[in-house]
Amino acid sequence: MTIKPAGDQAVTVEFADTIDEAVNARVIALAFSLKARPVAGIVETVPAYRSLLVCYDPAVIRGAQLVPLLYERLEHTGEGGEAVARHFRVPVCYQGDDALDLADLADMKGISPEEVIALHTAASYRVYMIGFAPGFTYLGGLPEALHTPRLAVPRQKVAAGAVGIGGAQAAINSVSGPSGWRYIGRTPLRLFDPERAEPSFFRAGDLIRFFEIGADEMAALERRAAAGETIVEAA
Repeated sequence: MTIKPAGDQAVTVEFADTIDEAVNARVIALAFSLKARPVAGIVETVPAYRSLLVCYDPAVIRGAQLVPLLYERLEHTGEGGEAVARHFRVPVCYQGDDALDLADLADMKGISPEEVIALHTAASYRVYMIGFAPGFTYLGGLPEALHTPRLAVPRQKVAAGAVGIGGAQAAINSVSGPSGWRYIGRTPLRLFDPERAEPSFFRAGDLIRFFEIGADEMAALERRAAAGETIVEAA
């Protein structure tokens, strides 16, 4: 584990060089600890797969002062024991224009689209980090049978809520934009809303399972989400 400067207002706590659930749990545990028992001058923490970005106000504390405080905190922080994971069931429509790459992916794997959906909905996913775009949700736990390289040529625009596959990772788009991921469905859940107290719906460390819905239910849930309702189910 090392702590490195990241500009003049942040340091990065690096736990390992690999993507691993236990490593990510330590990242989240430190972020949770710093939120629960704040250090004066720390203004924000950003969990990633294997590291934690700690942003500070240099008018309150300097990086050289912060580093030993972080090492000390790490000695008393468990591996995820202080963070409480939330569990959610997320609706996904795997039909029509929402399933951009479902048929091609099934052909590549030599299985039916229904088998792809069954594999996708049978797994439990961990939110490793939020990033790339506001609320964009990176997920681990994708079944190995669905691991697939990204598209050679990215699309110019993919809809918010699109549920994708990129290599060994899974993801949910938070806002519309360009992407090279392969998308097999879409959820009506709004992952990012700047009007909410917590604009990003998911947090690093949350656990997700997907379940299939039809086009009619998708349309109905989108109307409810647009009205401000929370349509995701706690598991």
